[in-house]
Amino acid sequence: MKSKELRELSDEELKAKIAQCKEELFNLRFSQATGSLEKPARISELRKAVARMKTILRERELQD
Repeated sequence: MKSKELRELSDEELKAKIAQCKEELFNLRFSQATGSLEKPARISELRKAVARMKTILRERELQD
């Protein structure tokens, strides 16, 4: 998702998305360890997405 789309989500929705991405990231790391990972670039995409969402949450926290 793009930053603009993420900013339209509520805090609860962002936290849920972060949890979902972290779970997928865990599964991808597990499949990488077993050698059955098809798209290694997906790991870095997810890491960046989580960082983007955390940044947006932090910006909102500092605005209050």
